[in-house]
Amino acid sequence: MYLSKAMSIKTIVEKYPETIPVFKNIGFKGMENQVVLEKLADISLEKAMMIKKEDVDVFISLLKQAIDGVKRDDNTDKEVSLMGLLPCPVRIPLLEGFEKYLSDNKDIKLKYELKAAYSGLGWIKDEVIDKNDIDKLADMFISAGFDLFFDKDLMGKFKTQGIFKDLTGIEKYNEDFENENISLKDPRGDYSMIGVVPAIFIVNKALLGDREKPLSWEDILKPEFAKSVSLPIADFDLFNSILIHIFKLYGREGVKNLGRSLLSNLHPAQMIEAKEPVVTIMPYFFSKMVPEKGAKEVIWPKEGAIISPIFMLTKADKAKELEKVIKYMSGETVGNVLANQGLFPSVHPKVKNPINGRPMLWIGWDFIYGNDMGKLIKECESLFNEGANEE
Repeated sequence: MYLSKAMSIKTIVEKYPETIPVFKNIGFKGMENQVVLEKLADISLEKAMMIKKEDVDVFISLLKQAIDGVKRDDNTDKEVSLMGLLPCPVRIPLLEGFEKYLSDNKDIKLKYELKAAYSGLGWIKDEVIDKNDIDKLADMFISAGFDLFFDKDLMGKFKTQGIFKDLTGIEKYNEDFENENISLKDPRGDYSMIGVVPAIFIVNKALLGDREKPLSWEDILKPEFAKSVSLPIADFDLFNSILIHIFKLYGREGVKNLGRSLLSNLHPAQMIEAKEPVVTIMPYFFSKMVPEKGAKEVIWPKEGAIISPIFMLTKADKAKELEKVIKYMSGETVGNVLANQGLFPSVHPKVKNPINGRPMLWIGWDFIYGNDMGKLIKECESLFNEGANEE
């Protein structure tokens, strides 16, 4: 059972119809009517209690009493669910390790679906978010992506209801992510992370001509690199992270200049074979495919590699049922697979990340909580396309 002050009246009544008499007692009428319920979709429990001049905490207790009074199948609440997307390079080893862990811990009752990242998040947007159905939302979710998790029209609307909580128990992230230059841990304690995807450059020196080798994100935005850069647009999680970081660092014109730099839109796996771009921007993992000797050189941007975090969201009311799953997914074993097999640095404090102390760029929680991230990403996409379409 989960109730919060931020939940809408419609959500509560649809999930727990037995609460209708409690609402009737303080003057709500016609709640069996779907038309009436739709009008209550945007009214939170807290707001409703203010209107009715009722103590919200006392009223929540009354609602819980009504819910507890209904006999339920004890088995229905014991199985929990895990869904999400795993980075393609490490999906198989992560799944193999997880399946072994489940076989060794048969008391865990879990249904799960962990797809490859390229599958996209259409299913959760169509089946859960658009229908505003908390019950269809997995109890635990793993994926990257600023737009999904922070857009107020997407997962962000569930977050504002207080559904998620960081249950990893990790008090301090890996020193690569907690130092004088970066602080990755959510200060509000809602979002968990297990690792990040860093973006770096591959420079084809044979195509540089008389241009100086780009060593920074600022260099990529210069006029001399117009129509010379491949960007991972198909990898929307990383691309969106690049857009908002460039916006924060260099403003609207910086995003336009990034669009002007665009030569081609390729998936990271295709970028290694691309001949035309002077610079390709890709996840650090793919740098392993670049020959040590040759025209192409791996460059870690001097400001830092822009990162796209791999988030892990867990429902606060499923803490007990998810305890072992959370412990494994946020643990050292998974962290080592991410870091050593995928070159995706882990936040686990005991993992040695393969970045040798090189800097990483993080947009920052103050920026995230101070902006409408969904709206900002759309604005950045528009600016980028404006620059890319210039003749």
